[in-house]
Amino acid sequence: MEREIMASYETKKNCEIRVFESSDEMATDLAEFISQVSEISVKERGYFAIALSGGPLIRHMRKLCEAPYNKTLDWSKWYVFWADERAVAKNHIESNYKLAKQEFLSKVPILNGHVYSINDTATVEKAAADYEFVIRQLVKVRTVGVSESNDCPKFDLILLDIGPDGHVASLFPNHPALELKDDWVTYITDSPEPPPERITFTLPVINSASNIAIVASEEDRAKAVSCAISEGPGATSVPAGMVQPTDGKLVWFLDEAAATSLEARNDYYKHQY
Repeated sequence: MEREIMASYETKKNCEIRVFESSDEMATDLAEFISQVSEISVKERGYFAIALSGGPLIRHMRKLCEAPYNKTLDWSKWYVFWADERAVAKNHIESNYKLAKQEFLSKVPILNGHVYSINDTATVEKAAADYEFVIRQLVKVRTVGVSESNDCPKFDLILLDIGPDGHVASLFPNHPALELKDDWVTYITDSPEPPPERITFTLPVINSASNIAIVASEEDRAKAVSCAISEGPGATSVPAGMVQPTDGKLVWFLDEAAATSLEARNDYYKHQY
């Protein structure tokens, strides 16, 4: 499949930036990227462990529900997790699970038993602890891989959205959760965006993934994208800039609007067509 990319930049080590003229072209390339990672993971490990976030990200995955992917991918080997979730009921309008179910999971033949949503009847603290326990059990049997650099789970792919403030998952700027080193999953009760109670993967878990994709569309993300990708000290002022894979690869999927601030500083990058 020919990839329709407006521009591609190679930047920091193991980091690639892809810019697209339209959201449809971005969704097409994202589907191909996910498909390739899935096929490689199943071939090498026998499983494909993917973690999702909420927001516009799920809608950008829509091409996976169409031909050829809906027929050719080995959906029986998919294991689905959430990099973050809101502490609300599964049928709540704010639930990341609800959005993923409506827009993606209900349209592809992933086994119900392979979808790991949080315990929505527990307190947010217990829900985070329960979720980490489940992941630890799956790491023991290698359904989820393990990092060679630390004892963190090594997800085959973590898909992230970026907020206008530069947050990823539910890791917000200047929040103490950014400093956690030993926890795999933590909880917050003071999210600056509603709802306030959430669970989230910690940075060590995100950075241990084999592949990470950060997807951004719309101009309100442009400043945060530019700041996160910057080589300077400002990069670590936003959580997205702290996403730096230990042994994996990071790919940014941006539409033209989200890449607006990059165009003014594209001499930082090697421009490829």
